[in-house]
Amino acid sequence: MSKLWTAPEDDPRTFGEPVGEKATYREYLGNYRLTIEMKCDGLDAEQLGRRSVPPSTLSLLGLVRHLAQMENHWFQRVLQGRTDAPCLYTHEDDPDWDFGGADPDPAVVKDAFATWKAEIAKADEWLDALDEADLGREVPADGGSHATRDVLVHVIEEYARHAGHADLLRECIDGRTGL
Repeated sequence: MSKLWTAPEDDPRTFGEPVGEKATYREYLGNYRLTIEMKCDGLDAEQLGRRSVPPSTLSLLGLVRHLAQMENHWFQRVLQGRTDAPCLYTHEDDPDWDFGGADPDPAVVKDAFATWKAEIAKADEWLDALDEADLGREVPADGGSHATRDVLVHVIEEYARHAGHADLLRECIDGRTGL
C-alpha cells in the first residue's frame, strides 16, 4: 500500500487565481519547485543519490543538481546575459555530470541543495524586478532569439517533466506517491 507524501490539507502549494501573466508563471514555477523539494524531503544522502529506476541514471539528487544548472542557465546566462561564469555541474568528460556526479555523499547533497536554493533566490530576485511588459522582450539563445515569456514557459515545462520523474523515483525509494 503506497502512502501519500503529504495530506491534501497540508499541501504548501498554492492553487489560487493569479492575476496577470507574470503572476501565473510565478505560481506554476513556485509550485513545481515546491513539488521537487517535497519529493526529496526526509530522505538521507543514500536515498537521494539512489538510481532507483534502472537502467536510468536519474536520482533525486541528480534532479536537484540538474535543476540548479537549468535555473542558472536560463535565468542567469540567457535572460540576464551573464555568460562569463562557468556552467554549473558540467564536466568536459561527462555531458551528464549533473546526474553522473550525484554521489550519495552528505557533502554532495548539501552542495546541491544550497546551489539550487541560491539559483532560485537569484531567479526570484530577477523575476521580482521584471516588468510584465518585458515578457515579450527577445533574448538571444541557441543561435536565435526567444521571447522572455517563452523561456519562462520552458523553465516551467522542465520542472513539470522532472516532477514526474521525481514521483517515480520517490515511490521506488519508500513507496510514497504524489497527489
